[in-house]
Order: sequence, then C-alpha cells, then structure tokens
Amino acid sequence: MSDFTPHLQDLIKQAGIPSLKALGRNAGVSERQILRLRRGEVKEIRVSVLAKLSQALKVSVSELVTGFSESSSVEPSVSTKNNENDLINRISELEREYSFLQQQVEQQKEILKQEFQQESLQVLESLLVQLPTAARACQENPQLPAANILPLVQKPLERLQQHWGVEAIASVGEEVSYDPQLHQLLDGTAQPGEKVKIRYVGYRQGEKLLTRAKVSPV
Repeated sequence: MSDFTPHLQDLIKQAGIPSLKALGRNAGVSERQILRLRRGEVKEIRVSVLAKLSQALKVSVSELVTGFSESSSVEPSVSTKNNENDLINRISELEREYSFLQQQVEQQKEILKQEFQQESLQVLESLLVQLPTAARACQENPQLPAANILPLVQKPLERLQQHWGVEAIASVGEEVSYDPQLHQLLDGTAQPGEKVKIRYVGYRQGEKLLTRAKVSPV
C-alpha cells in the first residue's frame, strides 16, 4: 500500500495548515477520510468530502484525484493503461458531480436568502407601513415627542430596503391614480384612474407585491 502522507503534508504546508488534524477541522471531515487520502484510496472518498478537502487545500478536485491515486505512484506500463483510463473517467465523473453539487449549494443559498428576507419583511411589515406616516406627521409638527427618535429608526430601515431591493409605492400624502392592484381603500369608494391620496405607504420587491398602499379618495 502506497503512502501519500509526504505529498499531503506538502499541500497542507502550502495551504498554511499546521497539521493533518487541523486539515480535518478546517475541511470538516473525519480522520478516517484523511487516512484514506494518505493511503491513496481516493475512489473510496465521496465527492462531497473531496470538495471540502479541495477547498481547504486550495487545489482542484481533479488534482486531488490524480495526486492521491495508486496509479500515480508507479511508473506507467502496459498493465496500468486500463487503470489510467479508469482514473480519467473517474476524474470526469467527479468534476461533473462537483459542479452539480456547487449548483445545488448556490440554489439552496438563494432559496434560504429569499425565505429569510420574506420572513423578516413580514415581521417588519407594520413598522414599514406605519413609519413613513409617522415621519410625515413629525415633519408637519416638529414638536411631537417622536420627532428626534424617528430618524434613528428610519435611516437603518431605508438602508435595509435599498439593500434588499424593496421599493415604496408612492409616498405619504401623494395623490395618485387609483389602482386596485396597488392600492387599498381605507374609506369611501373610487374607480380605477380616479385620484386618491396615499395614507400609508405600500411596498414591492422587484415584481412581487409585498403590501398595498392604503389610500383615501381625494
């Protein structure tokens, strides 16, 4: 059985990792997987584990496979041709699986990000709706007790909206044409296209409507 420990030690040194145990911790893999790598048993290691090791060692998955395979420790001969072909096929298979795993991870990250934003916006909905109206009232009457406190809340919330791509539907006090898809009447009646005044701001994120703006007829 070949010993690839010296080669592995060279790689961890280049990657700035102090020891084999530290490699396991950094990559999040067990000592058994490290031992398999040292023995050249790459074919026994799962693709997800190889991906973690490649990231920790800062080398590609294909470099790991070729560098820690039994066939790489012996001189080429007629008897090893089949093994070399098998190795090439295995590398191609691993690269495809690794690419697929990366795509899955990216998709999962995007899904989790969207879910987090949606849940956070649901929690903040009341604040998002009420704050602009309160801010307008403070502008009209600076003597209100909340006039000095509102900016401390409003500015971070505006930065969050900008970062997440959340846009306000008009502004408080603005007169707009009534659109039942975007506006919710608080009182009275209005036909589409008639003028209404924004009482409470609504929001949308991209093409998605988060909450309709609350309006009253002019």
